[in-house]
Amino acid sequence: MTQAAETDGERALPERLVALLTGHLDVEVAPEQLTAAMTFESLGMDSLSLMELVVAAEQEFGIVLAEGELDLFPASTLGEAARAFEHAA
Repeated sequence: MTQAAETDGERALPERLVALLTGHLDVEVAPEQLTAAMTFESLGMDSLSLMELVVAAEQEFGIVLAEGELDLFPASTLGEAARAFEHAA
């Protein structure tokens, strides 16, 4: 994939993030429909759901996210979360 084709809307999400969303958090969207440009809010996730996502990611990926290191909000995109987890790993 070329650099120009990797815009936030087209960039593939890491499989582990998709698995967390669809497996641990029961997001009712087919994995192939999840895009980096989608917001957590559009998936029906609130602040509590985001905290569950962080805890699940820490357990699944074996990472520890320092307080304030991962500033995710319902309006954050899945792409932003993918980049944050990538940097923490």
